[in-house]
Amino acid sequence: MDGRLRTAVLLALACAAPLAAAQADWRGVTHPARARVDYMLKCQGCHQPGGIGNPAHTPPLTGQVAQFLAVPGGREFLGRVPGVASTDLDDERLAELLNWTLYRFDAGHLPSGFQPYTAAEVGALRKIPLRLERLETRNRLLAEMERVHEK
Repeated sequence: MDGRLRTAVLLALACAAPLAAAQADWRGVTHPARARVDYMLKCQGCHQPGGIGNPAHTPPLTGQVAQFLAVPGGREFLGRVPGVASTDLDDERLAELLNWTLYRFDAGHLPSGFQPYTAAEVGALRKIPLRLERLETRNRLLAEMERVHEK
């Protein structure tokens, strides 16, 4: 193994160890490795590997996504946005992916007493997906989040 490859492997292992330890406490995430792959396959194309999104088309997840849980309707919004509601994952894997995403990209804003999404909850939410009203709903929730932070 050449020196650069060896360094890359060691760096990847060093970074993965703390994340794996933290994931042990992620309620609602039974298979963190599978959830990570699901994110890579279903979400990363738009939200980017680090959850930073794309300013022109896709909102960031990093440091923001869990804040939706602090406002009325925000939890439901996350389960109804088109990319979530229309994915081909079953309800159980989608609930796990939502929970993984919240922990991975915005654990600092998870409310105390956070209740992980369940398959039943996700199944009910994705039956009423947001369509044309998605942007209006998101903007209303963002405005409410601003008011919460001002207090």
